[in-house]
Amino acid sequence: MKAIDLFAGLGGFTEGARQVGVPVLWAANHWRLAVDVHAINHREVECVCQDLQQADWSHVPNCDLVLASPCCQGHTKARGKDRPHHDKSRSTAWAVVSCCEYLRPKAFIVENVKDFLNWKLYPAWKLAMTAMGYHLTTQMLDASDLGVPQERSRLFIVGTLFGGVRIPPGTQSKIPIAPHINWEYPKWSMIRDRVPATQSRAANGRAKYGDRFVMPYYGSGSGLTGRELSRPLGTVTCKDRWAVVDGERMRMLQIPEYKAAMGFSEDYHTAGTRENQINLLGNAVCPAVAAHAIQHVVESIA
Repeated sequence: MKAIDLFAGLGGFTEGARQVGVPVLWAANHWRLAVDVHAINHREVECVCQDLQQADWSHVPNCDLVLASPCCQGHTKARGKDRPHHDKSRSTAWAVVSCCEYLRPKAFIVENVKDFLNWKLYPAWKLAMTAMGYHLTTQMLDASDLGVPQERSRLFIVGTLFGGVRIPPGTQSKIPIAPHINWEYPKWSMIRDRVPATQSRAANGRAKYGDRFVMPYYGSGSGLTGRELSRPLGTVTCKDRWAVVDGERMRMLQIPEYKAAMGFSEDYHTAGTRENQINLLGNAVCPAVAAHAIQHVVESIA
């Protein structure tokens, strides 16, 4: 069983494949930084900087499994009402169609946000895949059910040439974020020096959870009260969203803490500015979830 990784980003799909013994032969992303980081973490993989909508698939190795995480920003509600939802990022999903048409893998796994199913062109995308003989199943998987200290629900679409394959949900106990917070980190700021909205959010969280908790720096839901440390972290996005509070002081989560929340190992390499690294992490597939999905598809093929 051999795989390729489209829109590979930080390499969560590739890392998940490695964990279950599936070699990834080739990985591609349009962002040079992501390609370079992927290459450092997975030296055995041929990594290319490629606009996959312009790819020549005759230059890509034959494989049994295509892994793909097309751009989700054009689909997610987190984008906000004031930004367009019809931009070119949605069309990246068609690269998966052209790839499968040329390479004819036994199976593919696509990861995206749930709203991908609400895309106006999703029925046409699905029809294209089924016209090639692929049987499609869709399911939501939450990373927190698979040993990741983050509540992160994502859509997984599995297509196979031999019948439908459904990935079962995880059944592991929830992992709290608390053990992954570095309370000895030296740089904190005083909450009283922050804007009133932040002070109010911190006060609400302190009243509910005590002196120590995490809170998003913006947004609804736990953005109003914070989140207790005995729970997994809320969803990590490509923006610097999460802060940790310790009494009268606070700071934003640091890169090692974000890596832990995504389920990447401490020595997994990231690079670039803080903004770059959070972008890579927030857009990544959690390796444990990728491994779970790949394992079940591989077992079905076998």
